[in-house]
Amino acid sequence: MSELSPGLGRASRTTGAATRENLGFLLAKASQRWNELLYDRFVAGGYADVRPSYGSILVPLFEEDGLRMGELAARARLSKQTMTTMVRLLERDGLVERRGDPSDGRASLVFLSERARDFRPVAEAALAELDRLVVRKLSARGRTRLRETLRSLADL
Repeated sequence: MSELSPGLGRASRTTGAATRENLGFLLAKASQRWNELLYDRFVAGGYADVRPSYGSILVPLFEEDGLRMGELAARARLSKQTMTTMVRLLERDGLVERRGDPSDGRASLVFLSERARDFRPVAEAALAELDRLVVRKLSARGRTRLRETLRSLADL
């Protein structure tokens, strides 16, 4: 017997089923919508070439500039191979620069470019605006629980 999905008026199978009620599907769609909203704000701020996915690299560098590739990969939760690809894209778009690590000739450090530093207020304003939208949808307790849940899911 199937459960009735609240607000849908149709029967839904179990959470793990391949339906639009599947947790993975819902997470992916929420992430997709978040990125669409971010991108709209980046375009409005004059940065149409900055992809929301660049946040995986930019946010850790906004927190601490000049990270080694391996440390940046760990903070971004990306494989080293993906990190290398992403850093190349951000270099191409003038957002980061790679420099040799003076303490280890084999390592590279990744730094924000001047353009990325100019972009930071646009990104922060976009994120603040999206946070305000979330505040309208969820209580303080709901936001705390969501943040904790997302951190937990990122550790699966």
